[in-house]
Amino acid sequence: MVKAVILTEDFAGMKSQAFGLAERAGYQKELCSLIPKKPWSFISAPYWPFPLKAVEAFNISESPIVISVGSVGGVINAAIRKSGRAAIHVQNPRVSPDKFDLVIVNPHDQLGGKNVIVSRTALHHISAQILLENQKKWISFLRPNSKPLVAVLIGGNNGRFTLGKVEAESIAYQLANLMKTDNVSIALTPSRRTGKEAIAVFKQILIPLGAYIWDGEGENPYLGLLACADFILVTTDSVSMISEAVATSAPVMILSLPGKSKRISFFIHSMQQEKRVKLFRGRLESWNVCPLDDTEDVVFKVKNTLGI
Repeated sequence: MVKAVILTEDFAGMKSQAFGLAERAGYQKELCSLIPKKPWSFISAPYWPFPLKAVEAFNISESPIVISVGSVGGVINAAIRKSGRAAIHVQNPRVSPDKFDLVIVNPHDQLGGKNVIVSRTALHHISAQILLENQKKWISFLRPNSKPLVAVLIGGNNGRFTLGKVEAESIAYQLANLMKTDNVSIALTPSRRTGKEAIAVFKQILIPLGAYIWDGEGENPYLGLLACADFILVTTDSVSMISEAVATSAPVMILSLPGKSKRISFFIHSMQQEKRVKLFRGRLESWNVCPLDDTEDVVFKVKNTLGI
């Protein structure tokens, strides 16, 4: 099996994209986490004069492929690039695409070039087969009755959007109203960025009504929620979570949060144009949807271009 070394900082969204590309390409993945050193951690990576001196020491084994994600991963990948080893970068590297063999971006990155592949969604590992396997695994637990299942994917504060107690209360009361008026089941999973105060609010308001909220113990039901849901609600702060949600056959609605991100707004607008998502306005909406997943196409182009 071909091995791919993954260079990125320890951010779940970044790792999930690189892992998704590697897994669906059939590569053996090896994670190499990057930790910027002070004072370089306060300076944008593309401006580092000596990138290899700006991060904690790391070892990278011999492999025919290096996949980097994010600006830190990108400058390191470019710095160690050598003949006979393919350098792939995911997201806008903030440096010239010519420093890599391939660059994979989304439309909101607004980047083009002969070695640039554009994917409508973030890369991920959520294939049709994985959804089928997890539907069989989780269906009896997540859908013990005939009520429609609403899966709720919650993010958190990320420097651009805010999800605190006030925002959690607003979302929770809307979900509670759905349970009462539409007779649906609610299954909610927080992410690593979801604050304890917000989680407590969701539990306080929704559990007495019969909602299921993952408490962080045992196996995360995230894949089960994607596979079994009749509707999916996802907070606006995560391109990765939205991308994974639209790979299913369920209508996806966006839970708006206070904040602003030009990049994420562009992405959500593109998903609206694809008729794959709608903004959640307090009521569930149903419309004809098809899974939207560009990862398989990206994998084909990568393997066809590199021959690996």
